[in-house]
Amino acid sequence: MVQSINTKADLVIDGTSHMGLSEYGKIMIGDKGFEFYSDRDKKNFIQIPWNEVDKVIVSVIFKGKWIPRYAFRTKKNGLFTFSSKDPKKALRTIRKYIDPNDIVQSLGFFQVLSRSLKNIFTKKNK
Repeated sequence: MVQSINTKADLVIDGTSHMGLSEYGKIMIGDKGFEFYSDRDKKNFIQIPWNEVDKVIVSVIFKGKWIPRYAFRTKKNGLFTFSSKDPKKALRTIRKYIDPNDIVQSLGFFQVLSRSLKNIFTKKNK
């Protein structure tokens, strides 16, 4: 069995890890970090301490009515993407431990498209 990094769990909720193939399991948000444990394989887990989190990137659709997924950008290990049953509740719990200025909204479809078009035309001019 895997040892948890948390001493106190604030929220345990069903969730999905989107690292490669989607993996269903439990998300635990506690005082020391964010943890994901797979339902199928007990050896498959992700533990992210709060001091390792650089930004929390939230995908927001329909002006905040629906949050399909959120991601943690860490200082060393890259991007970890998750979704959960009640993402608003999970993000409110995460906000206790992460500075609200470090929880950012991801770019929308048209923002990505306009940035890529701007980059194409600015590279041709140089």
